[in-house]
Amino acid sequence: MKKIKAAAGQKQLYHAGKGQPADKKQWDGKSVQALRQHLGLTQRELSERLGTRQQTISEWETGMYKPRGTSATLLSFIAERAKFKYGAAPPQKKS
Repeated sequence: MKKIKAAAGQKQLYHAGKGQPADKKQWDGKSVQALRQHLGLTQRELSERLGTRQQTISEWETGMYKPRGTSATLLSFIAERAKFKYGAAPPQKKS
């Protein structure tokens, strides 16, 4: 498959004509929550930015459903731009 370089000397990020990150991340509840917290957003704020319902964000974070299709792609783009490290656990709440 033909790839387009993001910039000379940088790793190839996008598949030609697809507009998707080359390394498409499988999003789970912990990853969604960690990204949201990395961005400093509430579930409602993230849902507004993604054009979805707050309930959907909650369902992703609790593992009821997983982001797929366009939602997963958007999360990957957001994570990449925010320099989010995949696999980073969300901060533990103090009791």
